[in-house]
Amino acid sequence: MSADRPVTLAVIIGAHGVTGEVRLKLLSEDLKAYPSLSGGGRTFTLKSIRPAQAGAVARFAEIADRNAAEALRGTELSVPRSALPPLEEGEYYHIDLLGLPCMVDGRTIGTAVLVDDFGAGDVLEIEKPDGKRFMVPVAKVVTIEPDRLLIDPEFVE
Repeated sequence: MSADRPVTLAVIIGAHGVTGEVRLKLLSEDLKAYPSLSGGGRTFTLKSIRPAQAGAVARFAEIADRNAAEALRGTELSVPRSALPPLEEGEYYHIDLLGLPCMVDGRTIGTAVLVDDFGAGDVLEIEKPDGKRFMVPVAKVVTIEPDRLLIDPEFVE
């Protein structure tokens, strides 16, 4: 896992007002902890953020008007993985699981490609070498190691 791998924390979904504020879809609980975010080959300095319907409204120093804000629609805002807070024992960031080989009884069965939470806990999506994918519940069948994921053989086809 590269400490410099970008982690997306929010996405600009449009302009808010005429003074350059943007509407954000948040993928993190606290964007205030990250005063500088990258997106679209640029760096954005967070001046303020407040809750709004279905996300937040933010002001960045580099966005001066509505036209500039609208031009950034769809821009993903990220920080390097190394900027995220340290984890407690047994915790993980989804980004840390992506790309890891998934093993069953010592053989690689695929690669972790997606982690979702549908309300009952994290679900890992694994892509097999033939391109087919399947899902397993992380809490019940996955043992997380630093460089691989061990999958309970009972949950594999």
